[in-house]
Amino acid sequence: MRHRRKGRKLGRNPSHQRALLRSLASALLLTERDAEFDDNKPKVKGRIITTISKAKEVRPLVEKCVTIARRSLNAEKAALEHGTSAERGSQEWKNWRESDNWRAWNQAIAPALAARRRCLQLLHDKEAVEILFDEIAPRFADRPGGYTRIIRLAQPRLGDAGVRAIFEFVGVRDRVIERSQKPAFDDADEASADETPADEEAAADGSETAQDNQEKDAE
Repeated sequence: MRHRRKGRKLGRNPSHQRALLRSLASALLLTERDAEFDDNKPKVKGRIITTISKAKEVRPLVEKCVTIARRSLNAEKAALEHGTSAERGSQEWKNWRESDNWRAWNQAIAPALAARRRCLQLLHDKEAVEILFDEIAPRFADRPGGYTRIIRLAQPRLGDAGVRAIFEFVGVRDRVIERSQKPAFDDADEASADETPADEEAAADGSETAQDNQEKDAE
């Protein structure tokens, strides 16, 4: 029995499972890189195609990494107030390195640095971590979760007929639902407004003829 043993084995031992999930998560992040002169550039950014079982297993890892990176944005913004734009190794940079601003910057940047090290421990890929903190985290700064989605594909994988799925980030290819609007009745209102004076004249003529008839009957 598998009491308290959640997750899928995926036909691998535990160390191989962790390596597989790290590879899938890094592959998804690396699709966001600038690959203008790369022969192996991805067809669609922020999307990979894998089996649905692997996608469901790697999704918590990706969501966790994005959450860690998103929470470190405040620390990076606070550190910018005490930072410097001087070139590293220059005299201005050395003076800043020995000032109180550096100590304040060091304390402010510490949570962001710890977050990067934590994601590097989870992913084992420096380029993927850099893309995660520089591009993915600012994109989801105002989103408190649900950064990815899984879309099942109808065509199975050749060879073993495994169920395939699209695993991608949300926010780029979202469906926009257009609500139907009620028809406007401006033309009908204008037509009724145009007919109102004629109706009033007809009603006035009718009242005058009725009064004439009453006078004739009285005579």
